[in-house]
Amino acid sequence: MQLIVINISKLTHSGLKHDIGASRDKMVTAVPSSPTLFVAFLFVTSFLVLATSSKHGSVTRHYKFDIRLRNVTRLCHTKSIVTVNGKFPGPRVAAREGDRIVVKVVNHVPNNVTIHWHGVRQLRSGWADGPSYITQCPIQTGQSYVYNFTIDGQRGTLFWHAHISWLRATLYGPLILLPRSNESYPFENPYKEVPILFGEWWNADPEAVIAQALQSGAGPNVSDAHTFNGFPGPLYNCSNNETETETFRLKVKPGKTYLLRLINAALNDELFFSIANHTLVIVEADATYVKPFESKIIVLGPGQTSNVLLKTKPEYPNATFFMLARPYFTGMGTFDNSTVAGILEYKKPLAPKNIPTFKPSLPAINDTSFVANFSSKFRSLNTAKYPAKVPQKVDKSFFFTVGLGTSPCPKNQTCQGPNNSSKFAASMNNISFTLPSVALLQQHFFGQANNGIYTTDFPAVPLRTFNYTGTPPNNTRVTNGTKTVVILFNTKVQVVLQDTSILGAESHPLHLHGFNFYVVGQGFGNFNPITDPPNFNLVDPVERNTVGVPSGGWVAIRFLADNPGVWLMHCHFDVHLSWGLRMAWIVEDGKLPNQKLPPPPADLPKC
Repeated sequence: MQLIVINISKLTHSGLKHDIGASRDKMVTAVPSSPTLFVAFLFVTSFLVLATSSKHGSVTRHYKFDIRLRNVTRLCHTKSIVTVNGKFPGPRVAAREGDRIVVKVVNHVPNNVTIHWHGVRQLRSGWADGPSYITQCPIQTGQSYVYNFTIDGQRGTLFWHAHISWLRATLYGPLILLPRSNESYPFENPYKEVPILFGEWWNADPEAVIAQALQSGAGPNVSDAHTFNGFPGPLYNCSNNETETETFRLKVKPGKTYLLRLINAALNDELFFSIANHTLVIVEADATYVKPFESKIIVLGPGQTSNVLLKTKPEYPNATFFMLARPYFTGMGTFDNSTVAGILEYKKPLAPKNIPTFKPSLPAINDTSFVANFSSKFRSLNTAKYPAKVPQKVDKSFFFTVGLGTSPCPKNQTCQGPNNSSKFAASMNNISFTLPSVALLQQHFFGQANNGIYTTDFPAVPLRTFNYTGTPPNNTRVTNGTKTVVILFNTKVQVVLQDTSILGAESHPLHLHGFNFYVVGQGFGNFNPITDPPNFNLVDPVERNTVGVPSGGWVAIRFLADNPGVWLMHCHFDVHLSWGLRMAWIVEDGKLPNQKLPPPPADLPKC
């Protein structure tokens, strides 16, 4: 076994000098002096990354995450935030397909912490998945935990983030999965690769924001800004005087192809994204390759990622170009209706001053038809090398409604939810999920299902049927419980996710842990089990880990339950997650040794 020092300052896939596993590379450490250098900063590390290689060419990559408080200033407000290694956003984690990633997380802050590796399949490594009280108890102050997992059959862009309360507002970073060193991209090799993380910034403490909302029953205060790589840009108050310190700038050369790794790490907003006078080519979604298609505008829900090719103009254009992102929203509540701006800037010696800056046009805030049309363009490659293994038949079929509702106001308390007499809630099949006080995976693994912590009776269909997208019922109350669905190993599963009009039709980005799924169909109105399935795409449907349930519509997904463990499924709007829009799948062990979940690691945190 050979010890390798990795240069993770190089992100481009091609060439030995860009190979993150090349032993001839040297460690590079740098600190950005301004946001202009933030792209370069994402290519370097503030901590030593060691790797051991195996005879099979795979590498074990070691990282250390120190969870620390740091003072950060945005929008003329300075506050203490929770960070990894003092960085905001956090450091990137990079690996190749087949590599093992080992991350030691040490908690130095008062908050309990967990880290989720969003989109990683976690095959037989559910103990490393990260959602609090589902696969692990939180890492408490002064404690540590080692996340240990292998990248199996995945390559592309994902991200990591905290998975407890609203800590992921500042605890997030890119997770870059490169192809194996002897493989190439199924698209044009880029000149350079650049991660762009969409986020949200609160001048207040996000933990206090959601705590106040849960206490009062009202919707939480919205964020004060959206961000690119942590920077809000020049369109916000204060930012106009802080352009150089709070604006993300992407400096490019003419006649080059750049791979932009787009990550929506925002808490509560789906976002439109566009670069003025430039067309993007979408080549990957949620770390799976797709048939390339062009678009001037991208839509990303929270939890979704996409790789896009940006081909720069052949000559210096004597202009700069705004990159803009703002929300797509169809609900009835309040939201952060602001626009984050970055700048695409062409490099040129002695560039003229006072050149024009062009601004892109974005769809209307509630342009559902644009979003539906954009979503329909995604198709899997479905080649011999990258086949679409969509189940042609299903063993178990489920129908889940997703949407909002209400919970009663506790006695002797004044609530500020709907009608000022209740609290906002959210549910699947009208069941609002109650987090347990211990981790479900441990309870399941040790056969403690009958101790009252959880039940296995989550309904396969709604217990009460109604016109889901029509006039809502008068009774909007949800029921509460820690209910799960148990399925056998290798079950072929179909789930239809149906939006409801209760407290307003709204798009919901649904994320499934532990699996990728195929999006075989979607539409508006109520799902029809007779007329809609014949139109399903069972040839080349897109493969994702997060899908938007259309506002006032439905989406159908299929997956093979080949990963034993307990897997959370939830809305990736953190406000809806906090209100209970989640449920859990329990996938039983298979019969063979390689179909069983191993025992928990010795350092698994205790509740």
